[in-house]
Amino acid sequence: MSPRGNVIRRTYEQARNEPGLIRNILVVAGLLGLAVVVGGYIFSQARANWPWEQEFRFTATFDSAPAVSPGNGQEVRIAGVKVGEIREADVNERGQAELAITIDPQYKVYEDARLVLRPKSPLNEMYIEFSPGTPAARELQDGDTLPSAASVAPVQVDEVFGHLDANTQDALTTLLAQSDASMASFPDALPPGVRATDAMLTRMQPLAEALQNRRDLIARLMTSLGTISDTVGKNDKRLADLATSMQKTLQTTGDNSQAVDAVLRELPQVTDRLREATGGVQGLSDQLDPTLDNLREAGDTLPGALDRLTTTVDTAGEVVDKAAPVLDEAKPVVADLRPLVSDLNGSLPNVKSASGRLDELTGNSLPYLDDLQAFVFNTNSAYSLKDANGGILRGMQQYSPESVTGLLGLTRSHPQLFQDPSGAGVPPGADPRPVVPDLPIGSSN
Repeated sequence: MSPRGNVIRRTYEQARNEPGLIRNILVVAGLLGLAVVVGGYIFSQARANWPWEQEFRFTATFDSAPAVSPGNGQEVRIAGVKVGEIREADVNERGQAELAITIDPQYKVYEDARLVLRPKSPLNEMYIEFSPGTPAARELQDGDTLPSAASVAPVQVDEVFGHLDANTQDALTTLLAQSDASMASFPDALPPGVRATDAMLTRMQPLAEALQNRRDLIARLMTSLGTISDTVGKNDKRLADLATSMQKTLQTTGDNSQAVDAVLRELPQVTDRLREATGGVQGLSDQLDPTLDNLREAGDTLPGALDRLTTTVDTAGEVVDKAAPVLDEAKPVVADLRPLVSDLNGSLPNVKSASGRLDELTGNSLPYLDDLQAFVFNTNSAYSLKDANGGILRGMQQYSPESVTGLLGLTRSHPQLFQDPSGAGVPPGADPRPVVPDLPIGSSN
């Protein structure tokens, strides 16, 4: 192991053997780290000038530079954006202030540049509003100097007072003192006067509005008169033609005065006729009012009816669209039914006479419907090829004397049901009533 490694190892062993030493070392290291972070942040906000920064430096000459503090971050702005700051201030041999200014090198400065020294706040914290000039002038190089003609310095209050004579300064001092005394009694003395002034101005408002309207009307009148005068002055020929036309019109009216008098005498009759016609129109309007009211009511009802009709038409359209395929399929069926309908028309009289005789048969058959239902059910059960256990070949048939006797009784009561086509009829003594065979419910395999 190297000698340096031995020293570190020995130091570590001593620190571990010393109670609390490692903790103290960690605390000191933490404080040093925190101090480095805080110091770095403070140093970054202190507007430090790093040696490696790229900047363009030139000198601007001012007649005076009040409240300028170089190196304290006083800004140089272009269009309100900070682009640099004032680094140094000096006085040349002519008694003018020379300010060393640095800006970002991406901005070019020309000889027609303009610099204005302005206060940022009432505390006279200054900054320079800078206009870099135009490419039409020569571009400045690093270290060049702009003359005082390119700069403007602010006017200070003491400069204004310094040009006043002694009497004026005394009077101004007295004015400021009296103003101070007036402002001290402002809460008690000024509000009543202000309220009285407000009331007077409120009462004078209509007068001021009337005067303003009068002033506007006079201005419009003068403008119109000026326009008319200008137009007339430029159109002498038209004015002469207008006067000549007016003279001819008056002369023609004088020559036709008799005709005009006749027209005026007929005017009363025309007025009477107009009055009668107006009365007739009034009566017609009275008769039209109820009609218009009815039309208005109908107009109010019509939109709802049209909406419902539209809905109906839409629904009918859907029905027609859906029925079109059915109608196309039904055309061959209808064509095939036409001969059958013709044959049915000839058979209807015979069917009508036969249906009249069926009433009695139907009435007599009603009591036996329950027996007929049981017969159909039992027959279906007996001759079915499957049961609850599944399909199987099976069959069963049973006859009894009651079945034959019931059939003979039905023959006697309704001989027309068992007539032989050959005309032989039913044997005497036979019962013509159909009796359902007494079949057992269920089946056997």
